[in-house]
Amino acid sequence: MASKILVIGATGRMGKHVVQSSVKAGHTTFVLVRRSTLESDPAKANLVDSFNNLGVTILHGDLYDHESLVKSIKQVDVVISTVGRMQLTDQLNIIAAIKKVDNIKRFFPSEFGMDVDKVNAVEPAMSMIVEKIQIRRAIEAEGIPYTYIACNCTNGSFLHNLIQLEPAGLAAPPRDKINILGEGHVTAVFNDEVDIGTYTIKAVDDPRTLNKILYIKPPGNTFSFNELGAIWEKLIGKTLEKIYIPEEQILTDIETYPVPTNIFLAINHSMFVRGVQHNYVIHPSFGVEASELYPEVKHTTVEEYLRRFI
Repeated sequence: MASKILVIGATGRMGKHVVQSSVKAGHTTFVLVRRSTLESDPAKANLVDSFNNLGVTILHGDLYDHESLVKSIKQVDVVISTVGRMQLTDQLNIIAAIKKVDNIKRFFPSEFGMDVDKVNAVEPAMSMIVEKIQIRRAIEAEGIPYTYIACNCTNGSFLHNLIQLEPAGLAAPPRDKINILGEGHVTAVFNDEVDIGTYTIKAVDDPRTLNKILYIKPPGNTFSFNELGAIWEKLIGKTLEKIYIPEEQILTDIETYPVPTNIFLAINHSMFVRGVQHNYVIHPSFGVEASELYPEVKHTTVEEYLRRFI
């Protein structure tokens, strides 16, 4: 029987895809929503309405209300957290509620990025990474069954504008020039949020992912900055001006840019200069790769994603 799933942080960028994938896969699905969110944010209220139309059970509660957390978690088998950057350490509240209930057979904390135990980044990104590491260690110390999702770069955060910081708010890849970090040869992995949601739900009842890191590194979705630029040039039939930013300048910019731009740039530095997504080998003792476990999933390629912006 498919597990009953509770998603905490369901109205965020990643959460909605996890919810939709859960319903599609036939899981009885619950989401925890604050009443104040529904009253103050019409877009999120509409999203919750769409969940309701899908048959999702809406539970009113709060990450900071222990009783509502316990009450909600009692109704499910699996908890998936997709809370945002500012709430990472608040997941300690979820851990405490799971321990109180003691019926959860799997917890997925909010990661959905790089394998934080293998990342070496400069500040201010490292502080955020340390928060995720703290949650991992707390889960393990309490003996809670887990799966960590290491999906590397999400398309909606990185690929939608070819990883450009300027101009602010750029919603599509540029058609005149691109800034490239370092020499542009270091590679990273790019995944569409819909696919990440699909792989996450696939892992829920899979014993092969229990107490493991699920790496999402499908073949053909690993590219360098230079290769991404070449794909986009081919799609638009135009050669872009390329501005290469040396590491010294990147580190200076990290110190001068405001939050959250400096965090984003520091993460990019770790990926496209230090190459932290490929400085390890996935060993069966700690991890498995999603596209190998679930070859039936047709993942979105980088070129397919970029075609949306032509």
